[in-house]
Amino acid sequence: MNKKLKIRFLALLLIFLSGSDIISQELYVLNGVVTDAASNETLIGVNILVPEAGTGVVTNDYGYYSLKLPKGDYKIEISYLGYQSLQQNITLDTNKKLDFQLAEASESLEEIVITSDIEGLNIRKPEMSVNKLSITTIQKLPVVFGEVDVVKSLLLLPGVSNAGEGSSGFNVRGGAVDQNLILLDEATIYNSSHLFGLFSVFNPDAIKDLKLYKGGIPAKYGGRVSSVLDIYQRDGNSKNFKMQGGIGAVSSRLLAEGPIVKDKGSFLVGARSSYAHLFLKLTDNENSAYFYDLNTKLSYNLDDRNKLLLSGYFGRDVFNISQNFENTYGNAVLNLRWNHIFSDNIFTNLSVIYSDYYYGLNLNFVGFNWDSGITNLNIKYDFNHYINDALQLKYGIQNTYYEFNPGEIEPIDSESGINYFKLTNKYAFENAVYLSAEHRISENFSAEYGVRLSNFFRLGQDEINTYENNDPVFYDPERDIYREADILETVESSRNDILESYSNLEPRIALSYALNDNQSVKASYNRMAQYLHLISNTSSPTPLDVWAPSGEFIKPQILDQYAVGYFRNFKENRYSLEVESFYKNIDNRLDYIDGANLIANNAVERIVLSGEARAYGLELLLRKNKGRLTGWAGYTLSRSEQRTQGRTAQEPGINAGDWYRTNFDKTHDLSITGSYDLNKKWQLNANFIYQTGLATTFPNAQYEYEGITVPVYGERNGDRLPAYHRLDLSATYTPGIDKDKKFESFWNFGIYNVYNRQNAYSISFRENTDTGQNEAVRLSLFGIIPSVTYNFKF
Repeated sequence: MNKKLKIRFLALLLIFLSGSDIISQELYVLNGVVTDAASNETLIGVNILVPEAGTGVVTNDYGYYSLKLPKGDYKIEISYLGYQSLQQNITLDTNKKLDFQLAEASESLEEIVITSDIEGLNIRKPEMSVNKLSITTIQKLPVVFGEVDVVKSLLLLPGVSNAGEGSSGFNVRGGAVDQNLILLDEATIYNSSHLFGLFSVFNPDAIKDLKLYKGGIPAKYGGRVSSVLDIYQRDGNSKNFKMQGGIGAVSSRLLAEGPIVKDKGSFLVGARSSYAHLFLKLTDNENSAYFYDLNTKLSYNLDDRNKLLLSGYFGRDVFNISQNFENTYGNAVLNLRWNHIFSDNIFTNLSVIYSDYYYGLNLNFVGFNWDSGITNLNIKYDFNHYINDALQLKYGIQNTYYEFNPGEIEPIDSESGINYFKLTNKYAFENAVYLSAEHRISENFSAEYGVRLSNFFRLGQDEINTYENNDPVFYDPERDIYREADILETVESSRNDILESYSNLEPRIALSYALNDNQSVKASYNRMAQYLHLISNTSSPTPLDVWAPSGEFIKPQILDQYAVGYFRNFKENRYSLEVESFYKNIDNRLDYIDGANLIANNAVERIVLSGEARAYGLELLLRKNKGRLTGWAGYTLSRSEQRTQGRTAQEPGINAGDWYRTNFDKTHDLSITGSYDLNKKWQLNANFIYQTGLATTFPNAQYEYEGITVPVYGERNGDRLPAYHRLDLSATYTPGIDKDKKFESFWNFGIYNVYNRQNAYSISFRENTDTGQNEAVRLSLFGIIPSVTYNFKF
């Protein structure tokens, strides 16, 4: 390349990175933090617009923003959903730090916060396959037992479902539950449910912001191949002491917050507990099932450039049957974070995170205790680098150490007939570096692109099994079945040894082209790697399921996902439409041999085979954003399949090597949600849900052997349960607020499953003892359930 071509290339590169045709202008930095005027709570995703410059930015996860602008006079517009808009004129002739405080929108205000410019900014952003719900919206939705539930609210969005009533977790775009990364203040939550799926672990009073990424997942996230649910807790009020809570039919909650040092530091403590089991004791019923959890957070501003945050969560579920069987499980997390502003355009966050999931059984009638779980220690350092008004870089490093306890059996006392037994602990180390860019290439074209390099090391452990031909699963051609291979010997290794390692380059890109201020088309591609596997062959995970790391015999799951979409706002943003189509393929998805025994298995590699999965579909989301009637209608048309072919030409694989529907495949999924402001005191809400029944396997024949009837099953998941549908209604009554606004309260009255639909949780088959005929028996969990909840704040 000659000298002239080099100069031209460098000039073009500089113009490309600057996002502007004028690069000779002197630029100044405008930065700061946006907070709630009443509490000093930092606000995430606030829109900072500069109309004269045709640019803008949104605050990051800690309320920070930074803009580079030429010298001049500007009118800054700050807008955020649920808050009064703010405008301020400034003269920018030097770098300037400018913090903003927003006041909550009053009911007496006629002006609505959201404007066309704000929605236009979202139309132009490359962000897609992302759903956001405000806590205000979530609190309005009718739910079972009247308990406000974050996860159940997500199920009303397109592309999100679960395995039915009373099931744990959620499924995203045909993915399994273990393929969701769930973060609470950046800490991993391994089980998101209380009482085996009836409630979620997230206290709505403590939550500030949540996002669900179904696709177009930024490079800073990794470790799962289906979705990311990113939840941030509130910091607490640093101005005044406040309390809020609620009293419901089966549980209550209370949250307190206030200043440690006024305007500099704050605390937040929230607690929930269920008490339905107490009513059982009044009837001399010795069984019980209850949960409790605790949310805490401390926040302190050291100075204008440094802030410390300490947050934690602890939750437990207890299930007890006649004092003979007690099951205890739950999450515990702790996160210490340091926010530091290196310069006017570089914001950093250093986090040290501990996360633990514990599962325990106390079997008095057998005479032993069972403990298992997974713990991890995570250190991560993230940077937000605001290059200019058109380019923002995000980069960082993440390191995680894992310890897996598959299970430990300990006799209760010396009279127990059970001997001590310990499954082999497993250890692993995962690290990653990432770099991504949010780039406004032109007025209509923007992109978010990046790459993540992840590494996973399976570390040494006390016992390692060896197998003939290094194959833990043996195919028996005479019986035409797979079975567990014999263990040749067990060897030991040091914790410092690396048994197996994997490295994966994970590129990400999302593109947006604005057709005009109200329409855009978007596309995205994701490659992601998942090194952890939930060992479970049920459609809905149970607490007894265990996590296992990748290693010599279990390879990491690798995802490639593609998505395209069309987005439009109508009638001054009164309505919005999102249409997305997706296709994803996952390699190394685990499948289980027939008759696999998962419980207390010290060698799970002997019961699993490596297969592949795929999912594809169409999602539609139509919202009504303004007016007395608001809500949305979401529809998903999709297919989720899996197959495991034979490893050789002689092996049949699973299900003859053919594709079969996964346990969470649903062809049609329709949800309609509406909220109507009847007057200042009454608000009416409704949900309607219709879903194709879950895939399952029914017997299609039977034979008798020595007087025993043996069922014969067809292809895997070749049948379906009946379609699922229900209607929920609720009404929120808000009494008059006192003039000083020192005490606020509202009542929520709800009816879950209004027309008492007996939706099938499962169908089993048995022989009728009277007629001798086979019959199908439907198990339904919930019929119609009325509820009432009283909520307060002072």
